Amino acid sequence: MKARIAAVQYMLRTINDWDGFENQVRLTIKAAAKEQPHFVLLPENFTNQLLSFMGADSDIRAAVRRLHDFTPRYIDLMAEMAREYRFYLIAGSHLNLRDGLLYNSAFLFSPQGEMFMQDKIHRTRMERERWDTAGGDKLHLFQTDYGAIAILICYDIEFPELARQVCEAGADIIFVPSFTGDRQGNLRVRYCAQARTVENQVYVAMTGTVGSLPVEGLGMQYGQASIMTPSDFSFPRDGIAAEGVINTEQIVVADVDLDVLARNRRNGSTIPLRDKRPEVYRNPVEIVSALSGSH
Repeated sequence: MKARIAAVQYMLRTINDWDGFENQVRLTIKAAAKEQPHFVLLPENFTNQLLSFMGADSDIRAAVRRLHDFTPRYIDLMAEMAREYRFYLIAGSHLNLRDGLLYNSAFLFSPQGEMFMQDKIHRTRMERERWDTAGGDKLHLFQTDYGAIAILICYDIEFPELARQVCEAGADIIFVPSFTGDRQGNLRVRYCAQARTVENQVYVAMTGTVGSLPVEGLGMQYGQASIMTPSDFSFPRDGIAAEGVINTEQIVVADVDLDVLARNRRNGSTIPLRDKRPEVYRNPVEIVSALSGSH
């Protein structure tokens, strides 16, 4: 079975109101739908575009909390888009308040418009120090009509334990909505995402925001979508099914074959999911002195 993924490099541009945001989202998702995907992936924090008309410069901590006021409209819009075009929509991530705490959460919508959530587990320094967000504490594996999927938001893909957990639970595809302001940040996410494909024999799709906004922390974005595969003979030789042009508004599309993935997990050149030795991992590291005494 093949699954088609469309990863959107979403352009952050100044808007004047909710309608400006909704119009851009509708046009973007309509363009993605023309590719007849099974999954559409939007970037982390792309709804922060709304900050461009919210007076965020005076108090960014308060401003990001006001984003929660748009949550009902965001959910309604994304559910409508998923239903209309009949695909799974990983609607980036959106800052939302629950029990007085601010979470960075990925919202997944089914072709029937059902909503599911995955909170970001690990917070970046900006999220912790400037936005004062809370971290999630639970991973989810979503069973879909096109394989089992998990969502690890940006920084979370840099922690291999999370990817290993969802892959041991059966993940075929990991989606990574990201939000990075410079090349170094983008490459940290990209390199770690590609490492996860090798370690876990899994497909990983990532994307990010591009463009800029006159808002603290959003002055310049650096983004590139990529749909990555394991590194073996059955896959593209560089482990990349498709990737975008850096910092360009576009939609990156690729088909991934779940049957090929299953065969690779059984008979690949290496099979790290089966060859791992968890009994060794439980042993404490033995500290050995190799000091020569010459210093």
